Amino acid sequence: MEVLRIVHDRLEIAFMLFMIVIGVWGCGLFFSNRQIGGDFWGALVIGEGLVLVEAIVGIILYIAGYRPVRGWFHILYGVVALVSIPGAFAFTRGRDQRFEALIYGLLGFFLMGIAMRTRSTALSF
Repeated sequence: MEVLRIVHDRLEIAFMLFMIVIGVWGCGLFFSNRQIGGDFWGALVIGEGLVLVEAIVGIILYIAGYRPVRGWFHILYGVVALVSIPGAFAFTRGRDQRFEALIYGLLGFFLMGIAMRTRSTALSF
């Protein structure tokens, strides 16, 4: 299980760094007056995949008896991270214009903050 704890931790770091990239990229699209392309949609799917795999590993750890230091806060932040990208897609109705790029860019920075917060409520390594 120690390996799964390390994997869970490293996935969180990867998600946090990936969301910084999404934030800069989305805001860059907005400020350069460009719309969202397939490459950006693909990056969002990869980001969602990262948090989904992290959640699955976290559930396995929870079932195995490993509990986060701040319990339900950690789980709440994880759920927020898991539903945010699909929620933003539903909110924007899948549009790919300049304003939606700003929404996803700001969401990337928000999720970076959520990832940092989950780190502070996680298991102590």
